[in-house]
Amino acid sequence: MALEIERRFLVSGDHWRSHAHRARAIRQGYLSTGNGDLTLRVRLAQAPDGAMEAFLTLKLPAVGTVAASASAGQALTRQEYEYPIPAIDAEALLERSAQQVSKTRFSLDLPGGDWVLDVFEAANAPLVVAEVELERADQAVAIPAWCSREITGRRDLSNAALAHRPLVAWPAAERDSLLLPRSD
Repeated sequence: MALEIERRFLVSGDHWRSHAHRARAIRQGYLSTGNGDLTLRVRLAQAPDGAMEAFLTLKLPAVGTVAASASAGQALTRQEYEYPIPAIDAEALLERSAQQVSKTRFSLDLPGGDWVLDVFEAANAPLVVAEVELERADQAVAIPAWCSREITGRRDLSNAALAHRPLVAWPAAERDSLLLPRSD
């Protein structure tokens, strides 16, 4: 069984840029989402060399865990099955997917796990989210100062949820409370 163990953070400012390398343009569509229990996603990503890569991904709660139980400081653990598919098949599936997100993903040179940062585009701009994949749910993580707030376990900020209800559809007060710096 393939496990995805991750923590996610909202990002403020652009101090992350000194850690960024390997940008990839990504389009992903959701073919099925079901109350946090199952997500079926198609992803088409353009590598820096221009090559297209495509994947079909199935995500489920990990056996013995509840996906919604993750909160600040706790990693979200899910089963993840990802399979490469031909780019032409991904394009065809994306054409049939009404719920999509587009973003640019950067790899980050940070210690303590596999860090990536997503700069969302179109209806989800100006959202920027960093995530770290871990080997263990209890693994310690040094969180950079530009990670302003942990959002692990917030279903409304999952990529699937943002495809269904993008930031542009959020009431202004709700969007502002998410994106504007907090004074706590």
